[in-house]
Amino acid sequence: MVNVELLYQRDIYGKTLVELGRVNKNIVVLDADLSGSTRTSFFAKEFPERFFNFGVAEQNMMATAAGLASCGKIVFASTFAMFATGRAWDQVRNTVCYNNFNVKIVASHAGITVGEDGSSHQALEDIAMMRIIPNMKIIVPCDGPQTRDAIVTAVNRSGPFYIRLGRAKFPTIEGKGKFEFGKAEVLREGKDVTLIACGLMVNSALQASGILSKEGVKAGVINLHTIKPIDSDAIIKAALQTQRIVVCEEHSTTGGLASCIDEVISGVCSARLIRVGIKNQFGQSGTPKELLEKYGLTSQEIVKAARSLL
Repeated sequence: MVNVELLYQRDIYGKTLVELGRVNKNIVVLDADLSGSTRTSFFAKEFPERFFNFGVAEQNMMATAAGLASCGKIVFASTFAMFATGRAWDQVRNTVCYNNFNVKIVASHAGITVGEDGSSHQALEDIAMMRIIPNMKIIVPCDGPQTRDAIVTAVNRSGPFYIRLGRAKFPTIEGKGKFEFGKAEVLREGKDVTLIACGLMVNSALQASGILSKEGVKAGVINLHTIKPIDSDAIIKAALQTQRIVVCEEHSTTGGLASCIDEVISGVCSARLIRVGIKNQFGQSGTPKELLEKYGLTSQEIVKAARSLL
């Protein structure tokens, strides 16, 4: 189920931008002095006349993205997730989303695995901040190939998108099937407990499911790559089927994926839910592995959570 191939999501993003830019002349790309890290530098090299570097001025970048979109451009705006969502939230809300402009915010370096850059660069609240804004659509791809699916989807659908990418290499997940925007991917069927994850945590959920299967526990795994619009039907079906849900996210447990699922099942069924994520606290400097272990974002912690429900 899990291939050992490791890929940078941002590499796939940069290459996909170039591929799409060759066939669609309306695509323009904006960055905030981080094009080497976000990989928009790939696009800048091939299409310098359609690339704009704003320096450390994320708010200006988002406002200009809205202006370009108002003139018929498909605008990709990139920087680190912390700055795209936290520093420029006003412009994203009032200028991009209020007008439902065709701006695709593709933010890299999300979550705790930014690592040594520390708390100031670790976006642990970004999904919460983006999903509350009307008109915004959110995808959190689980690996490199799904990153390409997300970018292609954003180009082909009108309106604002937030696509969340990581800094570290992600394992490639096999057996996903065709990507469908707004539709959850059931990677494993289960009858005892359901593990629902997004992004990097999908791989950890699959590992946890394998461990639990050796104990005779059938743990289903759902990759909820589209956070908004959310696949309520798939969530409710899983909740009714297993009555036990473990939500796994590299994000604060407040306002993120777990909160989305809580909102869906509340009043519909009495399924029990445990959150594996960042417990409303700041991150700190460390290697990605050290931080994942410190904050309990491991397959072992998912297994422990599932056992507590059983």
